[in-house]
Amino acid sequence: MTITVGIDTAKTRKTLTVGDKSIAYYSIPAAQAAGFGDFANLPASLKVVLENILRFEDGGFSVSTDDIKAFADWGANGGQNPREIAYRPARVLMQDFTGVPAVVDLAAMRDGIKALGGDAKKINPLVPVDLVIDHSVMIDEFGNPRAFQMNVDREYERNMERYQFLKWGQTAFENFRVVPPGTGICHQVNVEYLAQTVWSDTDQTGEEVAYPDTLVGTDSHTTMVNGLAVLGWGVGGIEAEAAMLGQPISMLIPEVVGFKLTGEMVEGTTGTDLVLKVVEMLREHGVVGKFVEFYGDGLDKLPLAQRATIANMAPEYGATCGFFPIDNETLRYLRQTGRDEDRIALVEAYAKENGFWRGADYDPIYSSRLELDMGTIVPAISGPKRPQDYVPLTEAREAFAREMDETFKREWRKCVPVEGEDYEMCSGKVVIASITSCTNTSNPYVMIGAGLVARKANELGLTRKPWVKTSLAPGSQVVTEYLEAAGLQDDLDAIGFNLVGYGCTTCIGNSGPIQKEISEAIAEGDLVATAVLSGNRNFEGRISPDVRANYLASPPLVVAYALAGDMSIDLTSEPLGQDKDGNDVYLRDIWPTNEEIAELVEKTVTREAFLSKYADVFKGDEKWRGVEVSGGETYDWPPASTYIQNPPYFQGMGAEPGTIHNIEGAKVLLILGDMVTTDHISPAGSFKESTPAGKYLIEHQVAPREFNSYGSRRGNHEIMMRGTFANIRIKNEMLDGVEGGYTKGPDGEQTSIYEASMAYQEQGTPLVVFGGEQYGAGSSRDWAAKGTALLGVKAVIAESFERIHRSNLVGMGVVPFEFTGEDNRKSLGLTGDETVSITGLDTVKPLEILDCAITYDDGSTKVIKVKCRIDTAPEIEYVENGGVLHYVLRDLAKA
Repeated sequence: MTITVGIDTAKTRKTLTVGDKSIAYYSIPAAQAAGFGDFANLPASLKVVLENILRFEDGGFSVSTDDIKAFADWGANGGQNPREIAYRPARVLMQDFTGVPAVVDLAAMRDGIKALGGDAKKINPLVPVDLVIDHSVMIDEFGNPRAFQMNVDREYERNMERYQFLKWGQTAFENFRVVPPGTGICHQVNVEYLAQTVWSDTDQTGEEVAYPDTLVGTDSHTTMVNGLAVLGWGVGGIEAEAAMLGQPISMLIPEVVGFKLTGEMVEGTTGTDLVLKVVEMLREHGVVGKFVEFYGDGLDKLPLAQRATIANMAPEYGATCGFFPIDNETLRYLRQTGRDEDRIALVEAYAKENGFWRGADYDPIYSSRLELDMGTIVPAISGPKRPQDYVPLTEAREAFAREMDETFKREWRKCVPVEGEDYEMCSGKVVIASITSCTNTSNPYVMIGAGLVARKANELGLTRKPWVKTSLAPGSQVVTEYLEAAGLQDDLDAIGFNLVGYGCTTCIGNSGPIQKEISEAIAEGDLVATAVLSGNRNFEGRISPDVRANYLASPPLVVAYALAGDMSIDLTSEPLGQDKDGNDVYLRDIWPTNEEIAELVEKTVTREAFLSKYADVFKGDEKWRGVEVSGGETYDWPPASTYIQNPPYFQGMGAEPGTIHNIEGAKVLLILGDMVTTDHISPAGSFKESTPAGKYLIEHQVAPREFNSYGSRRGNHEIMMRGTFANIRIKNEMLDGVEGGYTKGPDGEQTSIYEASMAYQEQGTPLVVFGGEQYGAGSSRDWAAKGTALLGVKAVIAESFERIHRSNLVGMGVVPFEFTGEDNRKSLGLTGDETVSITGLDTVKPLEILDCAITYDDGSTKVIKVKCRIDTAPEIEYVENGGVLHYVLRDLAKA
């Protein structure tokens, strides 16, 4: 893209008066008056992007008049105009699982730019970056008052190398802050503290300018902040690093789906029940690569905490984001959470002046629309392995029985005695019940609701079943503050929901081990044990290696399932247990009223609590302050570290890019089915000695107790290569009925995927992966692409890709392709013994259709058409350079 000369930017730059202060801003109404087009009826979410274009055009970036006019064309075309634009978010948010490898890459780039004769300090974030350490704490201890402190102690023991490295990053890089462990989950900290909805800063002229708060994050649930009218979404660490270093995000102007909410929630339902229904509806509608914007008079009765829950789960419904415009509830929440009054006044004035405000008549143009009456919502769960598998609570028991027959193909209610215990372990029993995740612990209505269920259960003498591992891991310390203020933490403690830490825990797979004898009984009987969590992800193999069926539920229902202990119980009609006098107790007996919940929320969730808990958010506790670090412009890579290693991406890199090569004579590494998630491709949880990663650590004198998790070791490419495609539930269709990270090696024998790929690389043989629909769904896990690239995979050919993983693959130089017509892995009869060649890559254009020749084992060849999912011109340059970071590194070295 080139700059069009002659745009009169003075016509769009205006002055806003807020109180006694004047501030500049870029006016969308002024752009319309200047003749750029009609923007009045654009959705607020798209106006945020338009403002970004207006502002950066004035800054001399590569933005043209046509880019601005494209937004008017979008409206004129009924919400359709997929023009490529360059978008620049205001800031970047990270968590430690994705943040550590990102900082590793930046450290490696400093080495790389010095090797190219450049200045190491040029590798430095140009926009503010906040990294929140939230993914590391594991639930080793639970159900007792010591649990929190013991888990924190183990966290520091396991992760000291990583924390020292992050502290080095904090000293070495400008614009880079670290929120210490034990503070909360990054998205909840973002909504409650970091986000401002409207920022102000000085621009290139030295004048203060107001502009919308925007960001990208290295976690897919960055979308949570859209509940606060902050446009943000998840990207891979690779793309985030490029954004930090000044590289714009190349994107197409998206479609915006309008989701109208009407009515209000009825007695006995929660925001979790609402979001599970929203996920089901939007997955069915199809919103991958699109914005979703919520509107309608139902928002007048939907607290911001509930909105944040809906926004949080945008990755689960497949959208880029789920946006809520600025309105009175936005202002109320900003005030309640301790934001400055001048800031709140600016947000209101700016939103009303620049067309971002949701008033009573707000009804913009949308690409398509859906509608939901919140009065129709019923209590529900979703599972057993996808968030969109919505199940009304009244049908939960029957749905699980059906899953046993159809999905798990196991004998229903098979039981095995548990050694040393007076109970049996049976298929369907709940072994993990976890109140966890920013998705729900950010919502005081469901957290207070869970506490009231616990109180009523405790008063009647009910407690968790002895085989259930219970845990409470809030997303911020404010939650503990109001639970204690309401006196509810004591009741939660009494039935086993003691505080275990402030972090993602079970939701990211850090559920920790269950009781050894229970685990052995599950394995002996090949049983289908279950987990119930208040999280956002329930993919196969994610929560625990002992659990096959995972269900998402509201925090009050998590408590109820801990009391019942079994998915075979119908919570709506059967007793959860007996009281002190032997009388049956039903869910209806302990479920609080909406009035009870609202009264306690009003009383205990206070502005003072937020101001107190976030007063020293970057300071950390005594343990964090005691982490020692030595400064330095470049990192002194410790050769013996099994956590942090210098990755090979930039070693030996020349000053000039290459070309994209055709793929010739590639062998098939895997054939995968539908909905293969980034958890399948790059798991985050624990691993055993027998895995390639486990063997590597044993060889490096690391005891199994110190293995930690894949997620915590993302700073070491040797571990992560060995962990790629190593999920215990992944199914390679090249093999018959085998689960786990296995494939055929060059000799045709079954071996680990890592060993096979290394053998192929020794032969100089490129590799391809075949997949089904929604390939790469789930987390924004850059290692799912990095590991794929390091294994020697040159192309992934699938029926469709989820947005973030497609971008990550391109960012690592791996070319994604989609089948066209009726072709897919099944119609082609693929077995994995084929050889694949793809021509036309040396002259490829964005989204071009290319020839793919598949040579079968019998020597016959079939040529099919595949669509190259290099979507934009800048992405072609990225692949020519070997990846986006290589592109940025060469660019900075030349400058």
